[in-house]
Amino acid sequence: LARLEALGEQFDGGKVSVRRMRGDDRPISGTQLIRQYQGADHVVTVGPDAFEYDGRHYRSLSAIARHITGTRWNGRTFFGLRPSRGAA
Repeated sequence: LARLEALGEQFDGGKVSVRRMRGDDRPISGTQLIRQYQGADHVVTVGPDAFEYDGRHYRSLSAIARHITGTRWNGRTFFGLRPSRGAA
């Protein structure tokens, strides 16, 4: 345990808050996120480095939520995902 702590300090400069954050909080590749909005189902497929919606690739869920609603949304909130670990 002490060795792991020492390695962690080398990696993050001794900042415990950085150590507790995951490097990547994206859903697992292949996951389908489904959101019903204004009577229509909207399905997003998570890829390894992009999200696919309606045959197009997007870099973020927020961009997809903006495309669907026409207004700015936090993509994680729009699709009902929990806040990322670093936000707590």
